[in-house]
Amino acid sequence: MISTAIRVARVGSAAELAAAALMTLGFPCLMLAALLPSVYAFAAAAAVTYLADHYLHRKDSYLINRLGRIRAGLSIRFLIRQLLLVLLLARLSLSDDLTFYGAIACFIAFYGLQAPHGALATLIQHRRTMPVATRNVDLASRIRIPDAPPRLLLRRSGEKMLHLDLAAVAGLLVSGATDSPAAGFAGIAVTLALGALYVLALVPYVRGKRIPPKAGQVLAALGGWLRDYRPETVLYFSGSKDSAYQVNMWLETMEQLDTRPLIILREHVILEKLAPTTVPVVCVPGGVHLMNMDLSTVRVTLYAANVGKNIHMLRVPTMKHVFIGHGDSDKLASVNPFSKVYDEVWTAGRAGRDRYAIADVGVRDEDIVEVGRPQLAPIQARQGVPGGRIPTVLYAPTWEGWDDNPGNTSLLLAGENIVRKLVRADPPVRVLYKPHPFTGTRSPRAKAAHQRITALVEKAAAERAADPRFTAETAAHAEVKAQAQADLARTGARLAELTRSADDRGDQAQATRDGLVDLPRHEEIARLRAEWNDAYWRSAGSWQHRVITGSEPRLYDCFNVSDAMVSDISSVVSDFIASGKPYAVTDSAGLGTEEFKRQNTAVRAAVILSNSADELDQLLAAVRDPAADPLAGDRAELRRYLLGPDEPKSIERFNTAVAQLALKAEARNVGQAARAAAAGGPPVPAALLPGQRVASAGETDGVTAG
Repeated sequence: MISTAIRVARVGSAAELAAAALMTLGFPCLMLAALLPSVYAFAAAAAVTYLADHYLHRKDSYLINRLGRIRAGLSIRFLIRQLLLVLLLARLSLSDDLTFYGAIACFIAFYGLQAPHGALATLIQHRRTMPVATRNVDLASRIRIPDAPPRLLLRRSGEKMLHLDLAAVAGLLVSGATDSPAAGFAGIAVTLALGALYVLALVPYVRGKRIPPKAGQVLAALGGWLRDYRPETVLYFSGSKDSAYQVNMWLETMEQLDTRPLIILREHVILEKLAPTTVPVVCVPGGVHLMNMDLSTVRVTLYAANVGKNIHMLRVPTMKHVFIGHGDSDKLASVNPFSKVYDEVWTAGRAGRDRYAIADVGVRDEDIVEVGRPQLAPIQARQGVPGGRIPTVLYAPTWEGWDDNPGNTSLLLAGENIVRKLVRADPPVRVLYKPHPFTGTRSPRAKAAHQRITALVEKAAAERAADPRFTAETAAHAEVKAQAQADLARTGARLAELTRSADDRGDQAQATRDGLVDLPRHEEIARLRAEWNDAYWRSAGSWQHRVITGSEPRLYDCFNVSDAMVSDISSVVSDFIASGKPYAVTDSAGLGTEEFKRQNTAVRAAVILSNSADELDQLLAAVRDPAADPLAGDRAELRRYLLGPDEPKSIERFNTAVAQLALKAEARNVGQAARAAAAGGPPVPAALLPGQRVASAGETDGVTAG
C-alpha cells in the first residue's frame, strides 16, 4: 500500500511521503488551532509544516514542483501560515492590541522586501551566467572573472528569505501565550532587520567589478584561446544528467590521443557530472554560440550519442564526423538509422560491422571502421578461482528501457529467481548486485523489482554473517579487515577533501576561471581511487554478498573481482567478454535458446537463462571447474569477433583511425580551396572552407528561421 502511494505521489521514499502527508495535514491543523484558539497546538502544527516543507525542498521533491503549478507554491504556503497566525491573534482577543497591528505591518513589510530580494538574486544569476563554461581552458589570463557571491546568499535564496519570518512567528506566539508584547515586537524587529540585511548583502554583486564580462568579451576570449590551442579532435556530447556516464567513459581515451583533443558539451548539468580529466572542456548551451566558435583546425569530431543537438556540429563540413557510441551491444540503439548521417561509424570489432549490414539502415560497409574498445584495457583476463576462495558471481542487469518490451531487462521476470538461486547455491558463491544507474527511472515495476532484489541480497548477507561457516573466516582475517576499513576511511576522507576543494568553485563562472587541471592533484586522486577500490574489497569477507549502486566501485572493478556474470542484452555483456570469464544472459522475452542466439551475437558463448533461472547450475559448474566449461573456446572466438584482435592495442587502432580520417578531411578542404581558385569565380562560402563560421541573420539556436 505504501509503495502504491509512493508511486502515485511520485515521491522518492516513504520518508518523503510522510513529510508530504504531514505538510498537507499541517495547514488544516493550523486553521483549527487558530479557531479554537490554542497557541500551543498552533506552534506544534507550524513546526511540523516548517520542517516538512524544508525536508521536501532539500530532497527536491516532485511534489514541491507540483504545488507551485496549482498555485500553492512556497510563498503562498508561508503567506497562509502568517494569515492564520493573524487569525489566531484575533481569536485571542488581541485585535485591539499593538501586537496585532505590528504583526500585520511586519508581514506586509516582509513581503515588500521579497520583490527587491527576488529581483537582485535573479539579476545576479543572470549576469553571472556566461555563454560558455569551461574546464582546463585558460580564460583567466584573457578576461577578468570575479568571485561568485557566497553560496549562503544565492543557494535556495527564496526559501532562505521566506524562512526569516521564523523570528516574527515565534515572537508573536510567545506574546499570544504570555500576553506580553515584548517578545512579539522583538521577533518582528529581528525578521525585518534580517530581511533588509539580506537584500543589502546582494546589492554589491550587481555593481562594478563584481560583474563578469559580457557575452561578447567571453566569446572573444574563448576564440583567442582556440586559435592558440588549435584543437584537432573533438568529443561532442549532449544529453540529460543521467547520461553523463556516456561521455565519462571516453575521457581516458581522449587523454591518450596523439592529436590535440577538445571536449564540447551542450548542457551545464553534464559539465557538473563530468569526471576529472586533463582534456580541455567547453560547455556551449547555445547553438549560435557553438557555430560561431573558431573550430577551423578541427578535423575529426566524435559523437558518443545520437541526439538532436548533434545537428549543430554535423552541419560543419570542414571536419569529418564519427559515431563512436557509448557501448557495443545487440540492442536496437546500436544500429540506429540516424548513424548514416556520419562520415564514419566506428565499431569495436567485426560484429558491429555485421550488425549494420543485417539491420540494413543505410550505413555503408565502407564507412565502418573497426577500432576495438580502448576503455576495456582495465579489464583483467580470467585467472581461475584461487583455492579456498568462494567464487563471486556478478548480477548486472540493464534497465527497463523506454518501452515495456519484456526483453529489455531481466529484473521484472527473472531477477528475483536469479538472485534467490545464487544466494542459495551449494557450494556457496558470493553475489554482487550492481544494477544499471537508470533502473526504475521510468517503470515503477522495475523500481519495485530492484528494491525486492536488494532486500533479498541484504537478507542473505545478514544470514551469512551469522553463519559459523563464514564467521570463522572473519575471525581469521579480523586484522586484515580492520586495516582495510582503516584504509577505506583514510582514502575516502582524502578523496572527499580533494574532490570537495575541486568542486568548491562557487558558480559556473568562477569554476571556469579556476577550472585549470591541477596535475599533481589529478594524479593523487587517481592513485587514491585505486587504493580505495582495493580497500573496499578487503574491508569485508570474500564471501560477503554486496549491493553496489553508487558510482564506486566501478563496473570494471566488479568485473575484475568476479568469476562469472549474469546480465541482459547490453554493452555490459560485450565488455565482460573481454575478461574471458563464463557468463549467462537471460532470455526474458522467451525467444528460445536458438532464436535468442541468432538475434544476439554477444550471447553465442553464454549460458542462456530462462526466466526461471534453472540453467544457472551450468554457469556455476563452469566457474568451479574449468574442465566443466564447454564454452571456453567459444568465448575466445567470440571475443575476437566482438572486440577485434588483441594486437595492435585498441588505443593504437583508435589513434590510427583518427589520423586517417583527419587526412581525408584535410584533403577535402584543400580540394575545395583548389577548385575555388581554379574556377576564378566567387569564393567558396566561408561555411564550406576552414575558418570561423558566422551565424547568419534569422538563425536561432542553429535553426534557420522561416
